[in-house]
Amino acid sequence: MRRSGLARALWAAGATAALSALGVAGAGAAVATPHVRAAGPAGQGTVYVTHVNGPSAPTHPVLDTVTPVRAGTALPAITVGDWPTAIAVTPNGTTAYVTDTGAATPGDTVTPIRTATNKAGRAIKVGRLPSAIAITPNGKTAYVANEIPGTVTPINTVTNKPGKAIKVGGRSPYLLAITPNGKTVYVVNGNSSTVTPIATSTNKAGRAIKVGAGPSAIAITPNGKTVYVVSNDTVTPIRTATNKAGKAITVPDHSIAIAITPNSRTAYVASQTEGTVTPIATATNTAGPAISTGGSPLALAVTPNGKTVYAVNAGALSFYDSTVTPIQTATNKAGALITVGYEAQAIAITPDGQAAYVVNYFDDTVSKIDTATNTVSKTINVGPYPWAIAIAP
Repeated sequence: MRRSGLARALWAAGATAALSALGVAGAGAAVATPHVRAAGPAGQGTVYVTHVNGPSAPTHPVLDTVTPVRAGTALPAITVGDWPTAIAVTPNGTTAYVTDTGAATPGDTVTPIRTATNKAGRAIKVGRLPSAIAITPNGKTAYVANEIPGTVTPINTVTNKPGKAIKVGGRSPYLLAITPNGKTVYVVNGNSSTVTPIATSTNKAGRAIKVGAGPSAIAITPNGKTVYVVSNDTVTPIRTATNKAGKAITVPDHSIAIAITPNSRTAYVASQTEGTVTPIATATNTAGPAISTGGSPLALAVTPNGKTVYAVNAGALSFYDSTVTPIQTATNKAGALITVGYEAQAIAITPDGQAAYVVNYFDDTVSKIDTATNTVSKTINVGPYPWAIAIAP
């Protein structure tokens, strides 16, 4: 996830002002950002899309559902808990876990979905306002960030039982990332502008690491050496070997999202208000020239082969079409804009890299982009207020 509970509430209320809130609060996934997450071996897989509640219920529906999409067709919606936001899939693709952030019963829970049957299991109780989820590479544990109590709950994915909540020493934890070796979970604490490492072997939290004010996104290089934390106009690199923060890297104002190439050489950072994506060379932690996207980027994804970065540009108003900008990593040149639906705000790429799926919040659709041609090959109606996306093989 890139967004705090406040920003989610503004967005779900249909407020255009939510766009500015995103720059402060930052989410899928992961998300990892768990708001955006693709898992499993090469393949097209099944796409899972969460639906948040519409504004002004009962005029608008209370949805509490997840819609699976297979072979370009939306399947029957799956009922989960109140206000499902973040979603993550186990690496073997057998289970999708959805955070239920709402106050209504059964809110403050995580719902497991068996991907073989698309049936929801018993809700798992976690802390208040669970806003992010990430799963270890071995698939054994899901970690859930609970904003209100300032804790992280580990869930045993074999038994779906929650473990003891972990105090992270910071306020409003709402972003998570796990190292490729599975040894450490890094937790972003929004209100205290810190990052807390948790050792997965003991579930003990280490000393909080100071980062820039208003952290909005986190990513770890695939080689596991460096954690990058995006704040308003800086990116803080943290060496995983020492858990020490390096010198902040200056980027354009209102930076909000980050994605890293599979070879770990380049991190791309999106600035929503500046309309740019900035490449950072991870070997030197220096920023290159900003790349104009022709829109207001708020989400990024990189193809598995590392050749293309896709930047999702939200529409300025709910009745404007959003766009996606493909950027070639070899040249850092932006390609022609791809028009998608209204108010696009999340993206996931299939494990085989052949398709990118974009969630259109105000359009009730998901756009499927053919990455070979950079054209929309299909627009899929998934129902009102789609929010987060994940892909299971």
